[in-house]
Amino acid sequence: MRSQEHGAKSEGKSDDEARSSLRAVVRGWVQGVNFRQFVYTRARFLRLTGYVSNLDDGQSVEVVAEGPRQDLEQLLEYLREGPRSARIEQVEVNWGEATNSWTDFGVLS
Repeated sequence: MRSQEHGAKSEGKSDDEARSSLRAVVRGWVQGVNFRQFVYTRARFLRLTGYVSNLDDGQSVEVVAEGPRQDLEQLLEYLREGPRSARIEQVEVNWGEATNSWTDFGVLS
């Protein structure tokens, strides 16, 4: 009986409880090709929170996003594609629990 109760409870999770966190570092030709705007547009469409930022190495972009796992996985697919002007060489991914640190999605320098 206890396992059935647990199953019913997990099916009824609210969006806040089901939120996850994604941190991705995208490497390649991703700076100076509107990659951050590409990520921003898609993250906002998916109603994710977090940010996208160029890294100091000149060849990488960091994406930190929170939201429902399914939407984060969709964003990850977009990151692997990138805009036409970009060349994606590698995407490093780390999953975690949402921290609810952001109220919207933004572009950082």
